[in-house]
Order: sequence, then structure tokens, then C-alpha cells
Amino acid sequence: MRVVSPDHIFSLQHHELETAALEVFHYQYQENELYRAYTDALRINPQEVKGILDIPYLPIQFFKTHTVVCGQFEPQLIFESSGTTQTVNSRHLVKDAAIYTRSFMIAFEQFYGPVTDYVVVGLLPSYLERQHSSLVCMVQEMIVRSGREESGFYLYEHDKLFHQLQALEARQQKVLLIGVTFGLLDFAEKYSLQLQHTIVMETGGMKGRREEWTRNEVHDFLKNRLGVDVVHAEYGMTELLSQAYSRGQGYFETPPWMKVLLRDENDPFQLTAGKGSGVMNIIDLANIYSCAFIATEDIGKIHEDGRFEVLGRLDNSALRGCSLMVS
Repeated sequence: MRVVSPDHIFSLQHHELETAALEVFHYQYQENELYRAYTDALRINPQEVKGILDIPYLPIQFFKTHTVVCGQFEPQLIFESSGTTQTVNSRHLVKDAAIYTRSFMIAFEQFYGPVTDYVVVGLLPSYLERQHSSLVCMVQEMIVRSGREESGFYLYEHDKLFHQLQALEARQQKVLLIGVTFGLLDFAEKYSLQLQHTIVMETGGMKGRREEWTRNEVHDFLKNRLGVDVVHAEYGMTELLSQAYSRGQGYFETPPWMKVLLRDENDPFQLTAGKGSGVMNIIDLANIYSCAFIATEDIGKIHEDGRFEVLGRLDNSALRGCSLMVS
């Protein structure tokens, strides 16, 4: 059995994903006890898996109830989802921190160019106040790699951030302002700017902190208050080591080792890799030591050109398939 290496994963072209995905599937069937048990419970013969539509996708809820790993290892990182005291958080054990770093750095620079071109400003209140956030880990590394003294996190120092952005604009310095959605909205309510050299990137996340707005409402408000033509977005989650990016209108693009498929809400094993709407399954080959094939709870739409939108989430989504394996 050939094991796909991280070096191979991060050098893939889009057309090479399916072959690499099948190799990762066979590796994870052998090495991930939970994934093998789930595949067997579905009565899927791994030798009959010939394409990405044949691969079984693990319901994302298993990251809340089980340890999702290949083999045994001492994790270098542990990522946990945000939640309340009444909810069980997802946990993602990361065998090799360098894989996560390579994934987000290569993907970001594929879409935006070298991070050293930017002052990186992180507006991540609440995320900074808890441990084990994959988003904080990512932005922290980007701040360091930018190599610029003006880069850094801002918690609730909106006045300081306002004056810093004004100074950077006056110098025509490229800036990446990456923030959780409610943090950007809170800032934009207080201050109005004309940002000509700044990318404003929202990462999602209202989490009950304020009234829910539609994506268009959020983006229109931020564009009007911050003076930008488009609002960019990052799509990621605790259970994935890769991110997709939108450079406007909420249309996301993936790096070559990541792919979105759609499943029928009423038949979770009916999959399509083409355009249409449905519940999102994700291939993320950076998850080589956990599970690279995830059935999410997000509803999405794939366009003709392969870009996708996130339309919402399933309500009360106890995904079918979880009941096949009661711990």
C-alpha cells in the first residue's frame, strides 16, 4: 500500500486529487480504526471504491464523540471547536503541526501572494480568550511570518486599530484585516474608513453574540463602513486542516488538495461532484493522520466553474450514519 506523503499532497494539481484521495482512503481504512469500523458498518468493500463518489464520508459529529486518528501518536496540537457549557466540542488531534502550517500558508499564498507583503491584523475577540483555536493558531503564525512589527492581534482595542489602519493606509501599505464576523461588525459600527490597500476578510462566527445577519447584509455593511469594494472570506473549521477562500461575493475556491462535493439531504449516500445544491462533503487531504473525508452539516451550492457558496446549516442535524456506530 502506497502512503501519500505531505510533500506529495501539497504539490498536487487539481486534476490529481482523485488519484491521491483514493490512496489516502486505502491508507486510512487500514490505519484509522474508527473510519474502518464506519466503512464496514456501511458494508462498503474498500476494493470496490474506485472514485471519490464511492468513498465513505465520516459524519463530522464523530469528532465530538470519538478520537479520530490514524494509528497512535502524541499530538503536537489539539484543536477544539467553540461552544457553550451545554455542548460537546469537537476535538481534532494533529500529529504534525508542520502539516497544518504548510496547508494554510501554501493555500493563502496561492490566492493572495506572499504573506511578507502584508501587515497582518487579527481581530478575533472570544477566540483569543480560549485555548486550542485553530483560527488563532493560523493567524498567529501569519503574523509572525509577515515579519512586520505592526502585525498583531487586537482584542477590543478598536480605537488603537482605527488609528493603526489610518497610518498604514497613508503609507499605502498592504494590510490583511482578518476577523471573526461579529468582531468586524462591532468595529465597523464605531468607525468609518476608506480602506484602499486593505483586504477585509471575515471568518464567520456570530455564535449568538449579536442578531444573525445574512452574508449579503454583513458584506454590504462592512463595504459601506470600511470603504472596500469587496469583503473576502475564509472557510475553515476545527475538523479540517485546510481552508477555502472567497475573494468576493461569498464564492469560495479550494487549494488543489481540497474538494467540496454535495450530498442529498434525504439520502446522505447520494453524492455529486458537479454543480447544484446540497449538504457539503469535504475532501481535505491535509487530514492525512485523522480523516480526510468529512460529511459536514453545512448546506452549499457548487457553481459551474467549481467555486462554492455556503448557504447555511442543517437544523437539528444528527447526521444519518452516526446511529450505525453507537459507542
